[in-house]
Amino acid sequence: MRFKSPLERGTLIRRYKRFLADVRLADGSETTVHVPNPGAMLGLTAPDLPVWLSRSADPKRKLPLTLEAVELPDAGPVGVNTLNPNRIAEAAIPRGDLPELAGYPILRREVRYDVDSRIDFLLQSDPDALRRPSCWVEIKNCHFSRAPGLAEFPDCNTVRGVKHLKALERVVEAGGRAVMLFIVQRMDCETFTTADDIDRAYGPALREAASRGVEVLCYSCHLTPEAIRLDRALPWRP
Repeated sequence: MRFKSPLERGTLIRRYKRFLADVRLADGSETTVHVPNPGAMLGLTAPDLPVWLSRSADPKRKLPLTLEAVELPDAGPVGVNTLNPNRIAEAAIPRGDLPELAGYPILRREVRYDVDSRIDFLLQSDPDALRRPSCWVEIKNCHFSRAPGLAEFPDCNTVRGVKHLKALERVVEAGGRAVMLFIVQRMDCETFTTADDIDRAYGPALREAASRGVEVLCYSCHLTPEAIRLDRALPWRP
């Protein structure tokens, strides 16, 4: 996933009201930027941390700058834009960078399924080719890490995340293929696990979903000011 222009540098002053942050730009001026992340962003909100910002060319936007990544002293840049994992996966799947999801020529976004949900991606076979089960892919952004090399999800309670896992279970029960894909927007992680002390429900729900046939995939990313791309698969530590 390439940015429309290289990201700009700044320094975090404070994050507040979930979707706002004040930053100091390279020229010394201060401004408010959009934070596309409803989560706690634990470990990523300390004042004076370097940040990476994208700038919109849309003159109608009230806040032209968006917080894309926070740079940590021992970890490098950590992507915080929760919209980017879908964009990263959408760019990677057709190229075969996600081998577990290769071979599906049709990718549909935000398809209604289950009771009142929308799946991030529905992958389907070519109707004129050999049929294979459609693949329902739910994607979650992961940027939380408390121990060296260990990515964790979630960093706050996520009732919605548990709901998605139950919906994926019902896809499998109906004969479909269901995948829970975690995109870790970090370069310093080697393993993935759930933060059961933060959300007591999500970890057990993920393990239950896996036992019922939902596939669990996790990939780290490589981040530069020009682009974010999938890097390598990370093993899940249940």
